[in-house]
Amino acid sequence: MENLVQFFESLDPVLGALYASLFTWGITALGASMVFFVKTMNRAVLDGLLGFTGGVMVAASFWSLLAPGIEMSPGTGFVKVIPSIVGFGLGALFIFGLDRILPHVHINFKETEGIRTPWRRTTLMVMAITLHNIPEGLAVGVLFGGVAAGIPEASIAGALALAIGIGIQNFPEGIAVSMPMRRQGVSRLKCFWYGQLSAIVEPIAAVVGAVAVTFFTPILPYALAFAAGAMIFVVVEEVIPETQQDKYTDIATLGFIGGFIVMMTLDVGLS
Repeated sequence: MENLVQFFESLDPVLGALYASLFTWGITALGASMVFFVKTMNRAVLDGLLGFTGGVMVAASFWSLLAPGIEMSPGTGFVKVIPSIVGFGLGALFIFGLDRILPHVHINFKETEGIRTPWRRTTLMVMAITLHNIPEGLAVGVLFGGVAAGIPEASIAGALALAIGIGIQNFPEGIAVSMPMRRQGVSRLKCFWYGQLSAIVEPIAAVVGAVAVTFFTPILPYALAFAAGAMIFVVVEEVIPETQQDKYTDIATLGFIGGFIVMMTLDVGLS
């Protein structure tokens, strides 16, 4: 890990954000590739994996985003938390708006949201997972941008810990796209293609986040909280409800706890 940190420290932080987000994209593709090796995915396993994803996202929202954002905010008392309040609320509203506008379908292929469209249901599900990945890529980019801006609370190790955590939880996300499509009769190759394609937005969001913070350093506390609010909205609005659709709610809950522990350990241990 030390060598990895040294390598990223030698890079321009924006380029580092791109590399780190390409890693998270690659892990999504690895998860999607399971469609070539696994015939069916047990619902209990899928719920456990989705719970794990939710746990990682919630832990990352606090340990990697909100906590450092509050720490680097100026002022004391209630004034110190204002940037995080504003950013967190705007992040949630941003995903709420996209959720209302962009057509997409949930993993169970039953609930279609957004404006009406003739698009195929497989395309709509890729749109749903893509919505998930916007705040994840943005979070990685914002942290690397903080390093570029010379913010003491932002570190390469912390940014890498977040990227690793998001990469780990992207593996089940890739599975969650490809396997349900396979059950709908889509070919394995198309299932893989759509599964990995859902994460293409992460490198884009990461670079945008890094560049924005680099040029507008004062927005960093707001940007960190923005990414956290967006991630929490995704977890509460879609990831957790999806795990409650069947009889494996306890497995999903244990998966959530496991994901939270893994992300908390990564962030505290590597930062």
